[in-house]
Amino acid sequence: MNRMQNTVALVTGAAGGMGRAHCRRLAEEGAEIIAVDIAAAADALAVTTAEVEALGRGCVTALADVRDQAALDVAVADGVAALGRLDVIVANAGVYRDLGPSWELTDADWQRTIDINLTGMWHTVRAAVPALSDGGSVVIVSSTNGIVGAASAAHYSASKHAVVGLARTLANELGPRGIRVNTVHPGSVATPMILNDTVYAKLRPDLDNPTRDDAAEALARRTILPVPWVDPVDISNAVLFLASDESRYVTGTQLVVDAGLTQKV
Repeated sequence: MNRMQNTVALVTGAAGGMGRAHCRRLAEEGAEIIAVDIAAAADALAVTTAEVEALGRGCVTALADVRDQAALDVAVADGVAALGRLDVIVANAGVYRDLGPSWELTDADWQRTIDINLTGMWHTVRAAVPALSDGGSVVIVSSTNGIVGAASAAHYSASKHAVVGLARTLANELGPRGIRVNTVHPGSVATPMILNDTVYAKLRPDLDNPTRDDAAEALARRTILPVPWVDPVDISNAVLFLASDESRYVTGTQLVVDAGLTQKV
């Protein structure tokens, strides 16, 4: 319960889903948290804060869009000033929306996803790396779509492949400071990003009004292990490993947590 004792972690997209799970899991192991999310998620971000504080850890929150470099700069500076240091960056904020064939995506669909999923990761790192302690860790949350392509999600797959290149470059740049940089690649995770009617319809086009159970059947056929999806804490455990000294010699790698999705023949 003390793998992250005396550390501070920045988490973007912290208001819910995987982001909240990352905050909670790191706090369980002793970390204090700088939790960042957009203004529209303020109420949900307050819930994340309450969960972290209930574990006896400090939590500084900021409302900032990862597309806004100036707002992120302020969020990081205020968080570091309040908590005294920064040891871990978890670049987690992302979107999975506006799905459709590549040639039917609009410029706005494409740009929104690239701006959040790729440029937002770069903004996060650019804001936080100057404050990051030597020997720290950067964890960028990618996707299995950062390893394999996915129909009807060209913008998402492109963004998630691109952050792998960003992470590999950062690993080379930051290695002399003892800072490790890795990506985590979730498969389907039981969060609202997957558990919604739009995704259900994509998974089960044969049905007029597919349900969560219908989607689960489709997803379970894609994995080696007999589950349709993993839980947010399963991804958070991978983030924790990469954030902690247990992975002190792991950098420039891709850690896949997908119940065998990318390996199923």
